[in-house]
Amino acid sequence: MTSARDEVLARIRTALGTDRPPAAPVARDYRLRDDRAPEVLLDVLVDRLEDYKAQVLRCPPDRIAETVAAAVEAGLGEGWRPADVVVAPGLPAGWRPDGVREDDGRPAVELAEFAATVTGVAVAIAETGTLVLDGTPLSGRRALSLLPDCLVCVVEAGQVVGGVPEGLARLDPVRPLTMISGPSATSDIELSRVEGVHGPRTLVVVLVN
Repeated sequence: MTSARDEVLARIRTALGTDRPPAAPVARDYRLRDDRAPEVLLDVLVDRLEDYKAQVLRCPPDRIAETVAAAVEAGLGEGWRPADVVVAPGLPAGWRPDGVREDDGRPAVELAEFAATVTGVAVAIAETGTLVLDGTPLSGRRALSLLPDCLVCVVEAGQVVGGVPEGLARLDPVRPLTMISGPSATSDIELSRVEGVHGPRTLVVVLVN
């Protein structure tokens, strides 16, 4: 007896046949690298992020923790509690405000009880205003960046590239990639923008340079 899967695959093989010509090579003549100065790319990234209604706070490397705290306050308002914030397990200690909790692998549904998440990123693409998280300890598991209502991402200047091909070249294609371009939003219903439908309604980026 053959399974339904075997039957479907057999029909596909029959439809494709064996005398088909090989697929034409894919042209790779698009731009692979952005030669603009690093400071220009940072400005482009900030412009795109703010256009997508994300907030951006810049800081030097020795003030990351206090800027992250300011970013959480920008997302949650005054009176936020460190106990309501969960951070990726690989987030450096020098980036963490005092008292925040580290993700310990608890069930994903429990992450929704936190008000905000703080993570790093794998790469940031200036031209599209996209932050890419790759599931490493610095980025955290995917649920960590999707369930709490506010997401704070720390981006270092050296992680910013110009375009998508350059960004993809830095990533491991087999990792669970999450690409974030602004807060979660949809306009599917009567073209009315609704935020927070598929993920955090607030995105705050700490740009370290």
